Amino acid sequence: MASSSDEIGVSEVVVYSGDRAYLALAFADIWAGLKLWRLWLMLGWNDILQRYRRSILGPFWLTASMAIMVISLGFLYAHLFNTPIEGFLPYLCVGLLVWGMLSSFFVEGGTLFTGSESYIKQIRLPYSVYVFRSAWSKSVIFAHNFVIYFGVIIYFQLWPGPTALLAIPGLLLVIINGAMAGLFIGMVSTRFRDIPQLVASLVQIVFFVTPIMWKPELLKEKPYIATFNPFFQLIEVVRAPLLGDIPSAKSYLALLIITVVNALITGLFFARFRARISYWV
Repeated sequence: MASSSDEIGVSEVVVYSGDRAYLALAFADIWAGLKLWRLWLMLGWNDILQRYRRSILGPFWLTASMAIMVISLGFLYAHLFNTPIEGFLPYLCVGLLVWGMLSSFFVEGGTLFTGSESYIKQIRLPYSVYVFRSAWSKSVIFAHNFVIYFGVIIYFQLWPGPTALLAIPGLLLVIINGAMAGLFIGMVSTRFRDIPQLVASLVQIVFFVTPIMWKPELLKEKPYIATFNPFFQLIEVVRAPLLGDIPSAKSYLALLIITVVNALITGLFFARFRARISYWV
């Protein structure tokens, strides 16, 4: 069966059969989206400008609210858990920063395509452009909020040293997994419009059962609750280096498994139903 990939800006004709044709078109979509990096960089930046237009602080309103949350919750939970504030507040700060970006992929994933309905129906672009656009805007907001981390380590006179560089590949994997999860949720949400409300409720539950505002040591004889929590592993590979610790081999192995499973599920789903997105939005 011959199927043309010109719908995503690729002029060549891909000749495969069955599932191979879907996979070929999916990869062509992603590649075409990567080549349009100037477009999704501009769209992502424009999303931030539109959200905070006529605002004095702009996206730094998020930074201010995050800083207030870190300080207030840090002092409160350090007192409740009878934990030294100088050790708990940096832990909480990094956890909230990474969780804020990661959860935004899930919560905002429901509008990944429905929120771009006007673009999808008027111009033929690779669907991956909307994924890259979302990942870029969330990365910019995370960079804004990251100044809180510098304020915390300066105040408590902490220095993670060269170990902090290990947070870079960890953060990239968090963004990649978040983008893939957002793509999956975005596609399902275009077909079933109740999914965003369900996801928002689940994200709230996950927040409280994930070691963000509390440390895994508090679980005592039940550490598996944290060990088998994929969100904890995603956060830990970024948080540990920024606090001067090297993530365990178990965390990296868990992150590798999470990434592979995420890529397989999302990739196959995207390949199979990519062509239906324009009809669903």
